[in-house]
Amino acid sequence: MVSEELVAGGEPLSQAAPANSPSRVLVASLIGTTVEFYDFYVYATAAVLVFPLLFFPAGNPTTALLASFAIFGAAMIARPLGAIYFGHLGDKRGRKFTLVGALLTMGIATFLIGVLPTYEMAGWFAPLFLVVLRLAQGFALGGEWSGAALVATENAPAGKRAIFGTFPQLGAPLGFIVANSLFLLIAAMLPSEHANRPSDEFLTWGWRIPFLFSAVMVIVGLWVRLHLVESTAFNKVVKEKKVVKLPLTSVIKDFPKELILGTFYMLSTYVLFYLITAFSLSYGTAKMDAALPGLGYDYTNFVWMMVLGAVFFGIFTLLSGPWAEKWGRRGFLIVVTALILVYGLSWVPLLQLGSWGPLIWLVLGFSLMGMTFGPMGALLPELFPANVRYTGSGISYNVSSIIGAAVAPFIAVALWQYGGGSPFWVGMYLAGSAVLTLISLLLGSETKDVDYEA
Repeated sequence: MVSEELVAGGEPLSQAAPANSPSRVLVASLIGTTVEFYDFYVYATAAVLVFPLLFFPAGNPTTALLASFAIFGAAMIARPLGAIYFGHLGDKRGRKFTLVGALLTMGIATFLIGVLPTYEMAGWFAPLFLVVLRLAQGFALGGEWSGAALVATENAPAGKRAIFGTFPQLGAPLGFIVANSLFLLIAAMLPSEHANRPSDEFLTWGWRIPFLFSAVMVIVGLWVRLHLVESTAFNKVVKEKKVVKLPLTSVIKDFPKELILGTFYMLSTYVLFYLITAFSLSYGTAKMDAALPGLGYDYTNFVWMMVLGAVFFGIFTLLSGPWAEKWGRRGFLIVVTALILVYGLSWVPLLQLGSWGPLIWLVLGFSLMGMTFGPMGALLPELFPANVRYTGSGISYNVSSIIGAAVAPFIAVALWQYGGGSPFWVGMYLAGSAVLTLISLLLGSETKDVDYEA
């Protein structure tokens, strides 16, 4: 049991700083998730553009792509472990202490990917090291999201939890834009003679720059987070001696329904998230006459369309907060998930709308992503009481990453092959995930008015 005189890191309650200012809360929750998602997207882009060429033996390019996506998905398996570990620390020692550790872990792993030897240099040790560091990335992100969401929502004014909860979510589109814009800038500085293959200079050293650059972003994120103080909700848990010895055991025993519902609330969000960011890049840049045909765009043009789509991702993430406050989390997400279902069924017709089709497809997907992802920053933490909130929300969010995201790019490529190059079955896969999320939302209850300090 933690002493009532202590908060995270052993600081006396009597000496704790005043409540965090709204600007400090929003910046701290936003910058950390931006760094974390930047690191994740850097890998996602390299998984399509670089790793199949450099980290696996020459041969079947589809096999190399699938292997690269398999390593991409391996991080999702590590995320629940990270949620359990960092959730344990966050519910016992506080949010600030845990968030600093998660950010450091992600930053170190991403930096080290940038200095890895390739398959030509180290043989099978190259993909082995890549797997290890990718697992470390997933482990870190497993602890990052829920902590950032709690920093935002536990410090939010009354009636604004969903609005404040969108700011850690906004790190996803910002991280995507920064990561892909940096890749585009480097590709422009190291141009290639082939539209769908990076230049030799890019493959030799250029691709490493985005990974190494993450160190700068991590330093900024750490500086902001070290100036946080603990939330009133967590301090109240400590003062009232409600800190539990084993948060994981408590969550599984006392809140199994909330864990299951939270996991399926996130399912279609995750499937959409990784189809529209990882699979779409492979499909969009594959040649139309290839063994596995795609849209035939060159890398630069297609990524610029994705970056434009991510702008809509950010806009609708912010808009979703006020809408979730006005109409409730559950009611709003039921409507959005139904739209995701329709969107999944409409992939082929959308892509057949001439030259504008692919852009419309991306913008709609990213817009729906913002609307479904934004409210999760408030909804999942609201399912659990303050003394197990970090663990409960983190496990729901990250277990969903296994069933929704870890396999999504891999299944998508398999369905792409099964359809002979058509994305029809990939869209059906997204629609099926939306059905499961709709069922969970219909079985759940509204959380807008729960006592968040209980």
